[in-house]
Amino acid sequence: MTYCIGLNLEHGLILASDSRTNAGVDDIRRTGKMRLFVSEGEYVVAALSAGNLSLTQNALNLIDQRSTLDGGRPGIGKATSMFDVAQMVGDALREIRKRDEAYLRDSGIDPTGSFIVGGQIRGEAPRLFLVYSEGNFIESSPEMPYFQTGESKFGKPILDRVITPQTSMTEACKCVLVSFDSTMRSNLSVGPPLDLLLYRRDSFSVALRQRLVEDDPYLQTIRREWNETLRRGVRELPGPEWLRDAAD
Repeated sequence: MTYCIGLNLEHGLILASDSRTNAGVDDIRRTGKMRLFVSEGEYVVAALSAGNLSLTQNALNLIDQRSTLDGGRPGIGKATSMFDVAQMVGDALREIRKRDEAYLRDSGIDPTGSFIVGGQIRGEAPRLFLVYSEGNFIESSPEMPYFQTGESKFGKPILDRVITPQTSMTEACKCVLVSFDSTMRSNLSVGPPLDLLLYRRDSFSVALRQRLVEDDPYLQTIRREWNETLRRGVRELPGPEWLRDAAD
């Protein structure tokens, strides 16, 4: 399992993914789940993958392979909109599933995967899509400015309470890392290194790409401060009248 987040805000996009692919007590493996496609001044596209790693890797590799055989251009470079990119990723995922699914099921392996695809192509605003395992997809909106995929339930409450399209990039980055910390604390199948990408609207270049390892000082600060903030918040909540006598 893994955990990925994509946010589409007024000032740009934030995308983040973990790197854990196997989480047994004696078998922990790490592989990055973020793939970037960049042509400075023309487009920036990021694809975050969750689920069966062979399916998701092969889907993206298929896009690149076909475009290379067709003239050497990156596959994403053929797209004229982010809708085209999402459709391209969904179609490739369908094709790989059709080829491999029966064999995977025969071996008891889950043959599903999904993507968060976000970016901006010159001529349109930044856009964010969630591509399901079946190849269909949905787009973010002002009412739902973020997507999660993978092990999403532990990190969702902080996003629901804080994130709006108007949230600043700094506040959103902090919120994303808190979401990851909450998830990693409750689920062994999600873990660092964490890959964080910040894209500023209309820049057509990557503003920040940061990898946070297990002992990263800021990640440690998030863990420590968020734990203390939650404990302090619970202590400071007023108690109900009906509990006071019984508790004392």
